[in-house]
Amino acid sequence: MLETIASPRSPIVALAASLLALAACQREPQPAPAPAQKSETPPVVTVAPAPMLDRAGLLEAMDIAASAFAAGREVGGASLAGRRFVVRQAFGCGAPNDAAEAAADGQATVYWAKDGQSLKFSLAPADWLRSGLIGNDDSSLEAAEGFWLARPWLRTEACPAIAPGASPSSQASPQTSGLAAVFKPNGARTGRRNGRAYEFTLRGEDGQPPAPSAQGYRLVLEGRMTTFADGRAIHCRTAAPDQRPVCIGAAQFDRVAFEDADGQTLSEWRDG
Repeated sequence: MLETIASPRSPIVALAASLLALAACQREPQPAPAPAQKSETPPVVTVAPAPMLDRAGLLEAMDIAASAFAAGREVGGASLAGRRFVVRQAFGCGAPNDAAEAAADGQATVYWAKDGQSLKFSLAPADWLRSGLIGNDDSSLEAAEGFWLARPWLRTEACPAIAPGASPSSQASPQTSGLAAVFKPNGARTGRRNGRAYEFTLRGEDGQPPAPSAQGYRLVLEGRMTTFADGRAIHCRTAAPDQRPVCIGAAQFDRVAFEDADGQTLSEWRDG
């Protein structure tokens, strides 16, 4: 009888199968593939426009320029070029002037008409081209019509308060801050006054004279800062080291207006 002979390959196959099973148990799980990263969109950078200058901001720039000039340093101010401004300042605080009391050029005033039945508003620009305030040899300018920033120590747009016991003085402080509308020989002449004043007449109703405002009125100067021939937006001058420098800013005006104390426009003039 034939004996059954075991195949020598059977143990080898069993051993291989055991090794494969053991390798499968010891194999570490492979990490999941990382998700594809999305391309980042570069951030959009926006440049905010420079804030508009109001009365307080413009007078602060004038103070800095005056201090630099008095210290013998560079006045600078080129960074103001192109900055827009809207400056409101009070005038006509108190009783209106008599018709004979004309205000100095560059200052707004309100006074009674000769008939006493209407109020006259006036603002005559000052000729500052050859005044020495902005320089005597600036040949790049054809005209410089100036307007004072009255009471530069007062940052608000309202009339000054009178302290108890104080009395108004007829001697006003010298003017030290102003804006000059500059005109170049080959530039636009729109808005140039050539000495003509801004004028407006306020009449009453029912044949009665108007009641003057107890809070005065407001002069509005609106436009943008520019530069003189040397690239500076502000020029300062002084006659003595112990006097506050007079500082003038170069400007182009878009609008000049008279308002009442509540902000209602009485009359306005726009460039173009």
